[in-house]
Amino acid sequence: MSFLGDIFRALEKERESVVLQEIRDGEKVSVTGGELLELVGGARGFLANRGLRRGDRCALLGHNGIRWVALDLAIMAEGLIVVPLYARQAAEELVAMMKDCLPVLVCCGDTGLRDGIAEQWVDGPPLVLFEEIFAASAGLGRTPSVADSDPVTIIYTSGTSGEAKGVVLTAGNVGHMLACTSGRLDLLNETRQDGSLRNVKERRDRVFHYLPFCFAGSWIMLLTCLLRGSLLTLNTDLSKLAGEMRAVEPDYFLNVPALLERMRRAVDEQIWKTGGMIQFIYARAKAAWARNFPALSLQETERPGRSSRANLGDRFFLWLAGMLVFPTIRKKMIGSNLKALICGSAPLNMETQLYFMMLGIPVLQVYGLTETTAICTMDDPRKVEPGGVGPAIEGVEMRLGENEEIMVRGPNVFPGYWKRDQETAKALRGGWFHTGDQGEVNGEGNWRIVGRIKNLIVLGSGHNVAPEPIEDEIVRELGGGQQVVLVGNGRGYLCALVTGAVAGEHVQAALDSVNVGLPHYKQVRGFHICSEPFSIENGMLTANGKLKRDAIALHYQEEIEELYGAKSTEYRVPST
Repeated sequence: MSFLGDIFRALEKERESVVLQEIRDGEKVSVTGGELLELVGGARGFLANRGLRRGDRCALLGHNGIRWVALDLAIMAEGLIVVPLYARQAAEELVAMMKDCLPVLVCCGDTGLRDGIAEQWVDGPPLVLFEEIFAASAGLGRTPSVADSDPVTIIYTSGTSGEAKGVVLTAGNVGHMLACTSGRLDLLNETRQDGSLRNVKERRDRVFHYLPFCFAGSWIMLLTCLLRGSLLTLNTDLSKLAGEMRAVEPDYFLNVPALLERMRRAVDEQIWKTGGMIQFIYARAKAAWARNFPALSLQETERPGRSSRANLGDRFFLWLAGMLVFPTIRKKMIGSNLKALICGSAPLNMETQLYFMMLGIPVLQVYGLTETTAICTMDDPRKVEPGGVGPAIEGVEMRLGENEEIMVRGPNVFPGYWKRDQETAKALRGGWFHTGDQGEVNGEGNWRIVGRIKNLIVLGSGHNVAPEPIEDEIVRELGGGQQVVLVGNGRGYLCALVTGAVAGEHVQAALDSVNVGLPHYKQVRGFHICSEPFSIENGMLTANGKLKRDAIALHYQEEIEELYGAKSTEYRVPST
């Protein structure tokens, strides 16, 4: 039986219980397990009446919602291959992906999405609205017949430096991953913050979700919740994210680093405005935590008499904040039930992870790619190492290759890219998937991600530089800088492009501070402040927020040339 059969049985078990709800205009729209099965059956009936053949591709273009979920399950259950697409992406980019995989049908969430595709692809496949599909005749209740080797989805990569590629995932890939994620969530539910085990009461998980389902990690979280019979609440308006998080009071939810960074800044700003004794205690506790981690944990601060390398004053303010300040922050931020924040898609600033740990909120990191069914490693809730991404999941092997490249093999690794044999052969060599990521692994098997191989800057001196760690350090020093991108391929030294409302002297001070701890070839010796942030809309970020470094370098080619021509007033070589 495939993972789909397992999910259908789980929904049948929760036939009378609400399993999925979306918040629209402040109101919750919900479905029970039985109602969701009925919606899936109706969509299956519509698809069956279209005369589609097993293995045909069906594009799914819409925002998160109950009908998106029902249609996703229905397409796979009918033996078709679902191609989820990002509703916020430009129509011409979406059409390019669809022309690559040639869907026989495009299911659109609203008329705006449908009309945008129709305008770009005049002679394309039929475009049908969700409402047409679910207004169709009676549904089907037969058991889905899907073998482990059957492709169930094609998810297009973000394309940071080139054309997006369609990643084919099979039922076997997905089934293995759901077993791993569900097992890790069981462990999370059993583990207290100090690593000991708790007695777990029989209560369904409450999960909050805001990330688009068209991304692999987000989709795996959706399927995991359906499999576990969790109550999954969907945000449909990002401007209301903070309030809805508090209202739902989830046990856990999936995040990207950008949100956690914003949450951290918002708390700092609010407490600064509050002032008084609360601000004083908070500031002293933060400083004490920074001085003493990892020698001091919050569990130790709850017992002031316990021996610790931290001095009495530091331990006192951490204890006081733990009594008077941190619980209030936790409750106002996310509610009182949170067991952990789960974070993936991009490296998380270690300082931010430590900040949430200080508040008593574990942050569990996940590492993986679409080609590995979203996940290779997951933090073990019993022992989280800040800055790392945890050990490899069950059944997955990982090792380092040339240039410290992470290589993976296991049942989570995709069979290949859609209709791209050469790209597939390049990625899958010697029985291993070559991730393109640089990593490190310690003696306990915990991994850390250093950067991307293809992002390596090769200086004229022959030195190879991974830009990401240096960029992260500069961002931390700047505070107000939104993004930093290093350049310097084939040049004599590194320079930086910086966005954000920051003055030149502040950027130079940040560079001077970072350069002190770097070897000469890694020092950043010039910068340019970009007036516009890098965004999805201006083509500088991918659909899931990753930097398009090639596009950025091309757009700022003139400014970069000025830096290396020493013409810019923003350039100077710091004394080192």
